[in-house]
Amino acid sequence: MKNKYRNIFLAFGIIAVLIMIFTFDMDYQELWMNLKRAGIYLPLVLLLWLFVYLINTVSWYIIIRSSGKTGFSFARLYKFTVTGFALNYVTPVGLMGGEPYRIMELKPYIGIERATSSVILYVMMHIFSHFCFWLSSVLLYVCLYPVGWAMGIILGAITLFCLLIVILFIKGYRHGMAVAFVRMGGRIPFLKKKLLHFASAHKEKLENIDKQIALLHQQKKQTFYSALLLEYTARIVSCLEIWLILNVLTTNVSFADCCLIAAFSSLLANLLFFLPMQLGGREGGFALAVGGLSLSGAYGVYAALITRVREMVWIVIGLALMKVGNFKQSKEKYSA
Repeated sequence: MKNKYRNIFLAFGIIAVLIMIFTFDMDYQELWMNLKRAGIYLPLVLLLWLFVYLINTVSWYIIIRSSGKTGFSFARLYKFTVTGFALNYVTPVGLMGGEPYRIMELKPYIGIERATSSVILYVMMHIFSHFCFWLSSVLLYVCLYPVGWAMGIILGAITLFCLLIVILFIKGYRHGMAVAFVRMGGRIPFLKKKLLHFASAHKEKLENIDKQIALLHQQKKQTFYSALLLEYTARIVSCLEIWLILNVLTTNVSFADCCLIAAFSSLLANLLFFLPMQLGGREGGFALAVGGLSLSGAYGVYAALITRVREMVWIVIGLALMKVGNFKQSKEKYSA
């Protein structure tokens, strides 16, 4: 059964990658020329994300360890992290592929309740760090650039939006989110009956999951803030990608500018969360962010292209790791 669901996730990922390849909005000869232009910087960008995912894995690992023993290696969790993000990249509405996959993989080791609560906690921490990053980027922009009335309105709207979400997250950390998510889903017409039945049948499990979520914030603050700091650090480290890419074109872009480009491009891309791989949103976000810093729009197009290639490579790596897991389990089952 587990292999069946793995194969479904794998098939969906492969289909999404093929769609992405055949809908690339660029001539393949031009794409190859741009990749050659990147030179040594492209392998450096790919290697950088090896460390970004490592930080993500450490954050998730300490969340899981805070509730007891794990029963699996750190390397295995790293694999789940990479594959989970790969599935999220290719899944519409995000989080609808990677997170069920992670719960499914962790279930045999720590049980369904701990697996679910740890994944929910990690996702909340990952998203929470994004809002913290966007808020700090607003402050960074105000410190580095003059703010006119139009930009002031935009930055004010971003700040207000992020603060409201932060308040919701703090409330979720105090009381849990599992029951709240089910209740919210229960308002959707087509899912109402199924979710209400699910909530009734698994009421005790959902309440236990919420207790585990609240426990991390209330009694294990060191773990909570360590995980949040690690996720925020991963956001900052990932900005090196843009710095490396733009250094192919110019040396007049500071790391602070790259943080602002990453922040505002990711904000726009995440507003288009319903698109697989945020098609179009990422490219538009880069163009607007680079243009907003008075840089050539061509820089944004080039940065978006290399970033998209990096995503494609890591998606393939993630799906390959999933396939390796399928092969090993099938071999063990056959041997037994």
